[in-house]
Amino acid sequence: MRLLRNFFTLIGIFFFICLVFSFTEQPYWGYHWLGTSKSELKWEPKHIILLGGGGMPSQSNLMRSWYTEKAAKSFPQAKVIVAMPGLISDSLSTPQRMKAELVLRGISAESISFESKGTNTRSQALECQGLIKMQDPILLVTSPEHMRRAVLCFKKAGFEKVNALPAFENAAEADFSFTDDELGGNKTLVPDVGNNINMRYQVWNHLKYEILIAREMFALSYYKLRGWI
Repeated sequence: MRLLRNFFTLIGIFFFICLVFSFTEQPYWGYHWLGTSKSELKWEPKHIILLGGGGMPSQSNLMRSWYTEKAAKSFPQAKVIVAMPGLISDSLSTPQRMKAELVLRGISAESISFESKGTNTRSQALECQGLIKMQDPILLVTSPEHMRRAVLCFKKAGFEKVNALPAFENAAEADFSFTDDELGGNKTLVPDVGNNINMRYQVWNHLKYEILIAREMFALSYYKLRGWI
C-alpha cells in the first residue's frame, strides 16, 4: 500500500508540474524545437516525401498535404512520394486518397508515386532506399513533433541530403474575445472568461503540446537505443 501511495503521489506531482508549465511558454517552445531543430532547406529537392500520419481525411494528413502542395509548386521538377501503408490497388485506400487530395490541389498525378510498405519511420526510410538514390536531395513533410525523428531516421538510413518542412498550424488572426453577459444565459458566480484567451485556448493547447512532447521523447529514446537514429 505504501508503494502504491508513493506512486500516486509522484503521478500527482507530475501532473501538477504539467499544469503549471501549461501557463508558461515552455510547452510551445518545446514543440517548436521538435519541429525546427533539424529542419533546413539546403538543397533543391528531387523528391518530396509526404510521410503519412493517419487516416484520410485526418488533421495530420490534411496538414501535411497542404504543405506538400506548397513544396511541389515551389519545386515543380521534384517528384512526390506518398509514404503511407495501404493497398495501392484499392482506390479507397488511405494512400490513394492522399494522392487524390494532392491531385485536387493541383499536383500532377504522374509525378506522384507510393511507398506503401513502411509502417513506422524507420521502415519508411529503409523502403525509400529502393526508390531514391542516396545522393539525391529529398524533402520530408511531416508534423512538427515528428520532424526531428524523421530527419534523423533518413540520415541514419544513408540519405545524404535531407531537407525538412514541418507542417505547423497557423494561428487565426481574428480576435476571439467576447463579453460573457452580453450573450445572455445565467449570470452566476463563475468568473467571466470571454476576454481570457489564455484560459480558453492557450492552456489547453499547451497541455496537448506536453503530451506530444512526452510521447516524442519516449520515441526518440527508443529509436536511439535501437540504433535507428
